Amino acid sequence: MNREIRFTKMQAFGNDYVYIDTLTQELSNLSELAKFVSSRHFGICSDGMILVCPSETADFRMRVFNPDGTEAEMCGNAVRSVGKLVYEKGFTKKSEVSIETLGGIKKIYLDIKDGHVFNITANIGQPILEASKVPAVTRSERFIDKTIILDGRKFSTTAISLGNPHCVSFVDDLDELDLEKYGPLMENNELFPQRINAEFCEVTDRQNLKLRTWERGTGETLACATGCSTCVVGGVLTDRCDRRVFVKQIGGTTLIEWREDDGCIYMTAPSEIVFDGTLYLPDHILN
Repeated sequence: MNREIRFTKMQAFGNDYVYIDTLTQELSNLSELAKFVSSRHFGICSDGMILVCPSETADFRMRVFNPDGTEAEMCGNAVRSVGKLVYEKGFTKKSEVSIETLGGIKKIYLDIKDGHVFNITANIGQPILEASKVPAVTRSERFIDKTIILDGRKFSTTAISLGNPHCVSFVDDLDELDLEKYGPLMENNELFPQRINAEFCEVTDRQNLKLRTWERGTGETLACATGCSTCVVGGVLTDRCDRRVFVKQIGGTTLIEWREDDGCIYMTAPSEIVFDGTLYLPDHILN
């Protein structure tokens, strides 16, 4: 691996990642590399590292690494951003792109104006509702509106998989919720043997939700598109919201549609390239 690596910093409503292509570059020691690039003081500072790779089954392959060095299965904001990145950087001329992830192949639709991508829609497929496949521990086939007690407080929680494990707990006091307390307790709860991405959601009305997300291996993020999707699926399953909903997060609002015709989830929102750069790797990454 070379000491110098080219990268692109992107953000989607403040959910920021360092994107590195392995189409033209070789990488190794990926876990340590992810920790380094994500570091605020020693690296670039981000919610994680995204690799854009060749694929034998899709147009491209995406790998997601958390700041703690663990690899995640999927990220909705990242997969949309990869769609924009490969077009803007000239790796494809397609306006519809397929991207392989550990959570399956996702379809990306690019809205292009004057040669630039200004909005991205991702079809992330059908949610996985079987509790055993989330995985979540329960005697029921599905983990829907189950009561979880965290430090004495009860949460009504629904767990699903979108290629990676998520749960949503509906609350009435989202702005007052101590996410630093309850986020880690939910993420590491024994009911979720592979840990979980924890969403806490407040219903404004049937077409509008508010969300805060505690991401597995990351902490609170300003936006999470799969988290938005989880809220809508959980809201529909418990009759709290409609199938087409605007989900407001700290970083911005994402449109989520859980369509009845194909059962798939479609997420629509912008993503922005912040800057390109060259990363000079320290010896402990190279060795």
